[in-house]
Amino acid sequence: MTEQTRTSRIPGFYKLPVDERIALVAAWAGLSADEADILRTGGLSNELAANMIENVAGTFKLPLGIAANFLINGKEYLVPMAVEEPSVVAAASNSARQIRAGGGFTTSASEPIMIGQIQVLDVPDISAAETAIANAKHELMATADQLPNSIKPFGGGCRDIITRHIPDSAVGPMLIVHLHYDCRDAMGANAINTTLEYLAPRIADLTGGR
Repeated sequence: MTEQTRTSRIPGFYKLPVDERIALVAAWAGLSADEADILRTGGLSNELAANMIENVAGTFKLPLGIAANFLINGKEYLVPMAVEEPSVVAAASNSARQIRAGGGFTTSASEPIMIGQIQVLDVPDISAAETAIANAKHELMATADQLPNSIKPFGGGCRDIITRHIPDSAVGPMLIVHLHYDCRDAMGANAINTTLEYLAPRIADLTGGR
């Protein structure tokens, strides 16, 4: 099955026995025999689960269905759905069938930028502190991208560092330093938090705050 001939429009897919559906999906997606076997067996053992999270006491299964008929940005997709409620996969497939008749789905997405922040208190001169951070921006960004946890090798990394002055709060004036971080396909919290913790002492030096 080639990219040119592959289509997610598969009439009668819901009528096929499970083994035939697996074989069709494997051929459609170019799965190996081992990968197709994972669909038959569930794949995740207790031993593997114990290496993924803490305090493992077992695993649980949900039915894995395939929603067909999806045409997204001009490309064919079979969409795996792990749900326990009847009619959900059928409804998704039926809706996709109707929408593809009008050209399918069209999607867009913004860059995967997350924002982390450092709160700086007791800053003697906010204006001077903002200037100092602006002057050191390239140094700070380069440092962020050189840390072992950086996502830069995967195409992400630090995109900007900006400041926000809050003149009046319950604890007095403060300066907030925002790190704009491209997380790519990662959730990003650990990378951002580790980066902020590393940069915080340098920010304190630059601003004279804490």
